[in-house]
Amino acid sequence: MGVWSNGLCGCFNNCSLCLVTYIAPCYTAGKNAQAVGNNMAATLLSYLLIAPVGMFLAAKARQKIREQKGIDGTFGGDCLVHLFCPLCALVQDAQEIQPAAQAESMARE
Repeated sequence: MGVWSNGLCGCFNNCSLCLVTYIAPCYTAGKNAQAVGNNMAATLLSYLLIAPVGMFLAAKARQKIREQKGIDGTFGGDCLVHLFCPLCALVQDAQEIQPAAQAESMARE
């Protein structure tokens, strides 16, 4: 099975993403959810208004990322990461998605 392309504490590999996530974690959570086919608005609003529900939805997005990329782990582990280190988890999720999103963007041009 695969591993994450960036470590959990690899936030500063993309400083702009790290800064956006620090200022507005709900936005990054929503974008991550959208990238894996989940509802962006529901995740963004719940992360902003009802943090435990937002973290659960962010963990569901992380689970989909793991399944798509063949990364080892469990949903329980995803929930714990989003509970104890939410900003690092959001950045790690976004960094895992980002190469695919950049390739898709370049394919459109």
